[in-house]
Amino acid sequence: MLVFVTVCTKHRRPLLANAAAHACLLDVWRQVGHWMVGRYVILPDHVHLFCAPGVWPPESLTGWIGCWKNLAARSWPASVEKPLWQRDGWDTQLRQGESYGAKWDYVRTNPVRHGLVDDPDEWPHQGEMNILSWHDR
Repeated sequence: MLVFVTVCTKHRRPLLANAAAHACLLDVWRQVGHWMVGRYVILPDHVHLFCAPGVWPPESLTGWIGCWKNLAARSWPASVEKPLWQRDGWDTQLRQGESYGAKWDYVRTNPVRHGLVDDPDEWPHQGEMNILSWHDR
């Protein structure tokens, strides 16, 4: 099971596209291991990521998202930027016939579509924490 998740900042404030925010998110995703983060892109006002269960049976995706959002907010370096997150996010389970690679190609071009860089490889706030693959269960 692979899930595509989008989480936005409160009022879509451009708080995330910097080295400190990137490091903070990587740290909290490592701490909360119920779900594994695969490929991700951090944009100024939202995060796109792909994830898969880190334990089986899977724990609540909503609970995991809430947990890492809470940890990130508590460790956020600029308290004046709080509250940090919109209440809800969006998630879509990728189906067997969908291509993780094709979805990733679309997501990683977000910084280009937003006019932040000319080439997706220039965007510094993206990566892959874990290699995710399909699991038939």
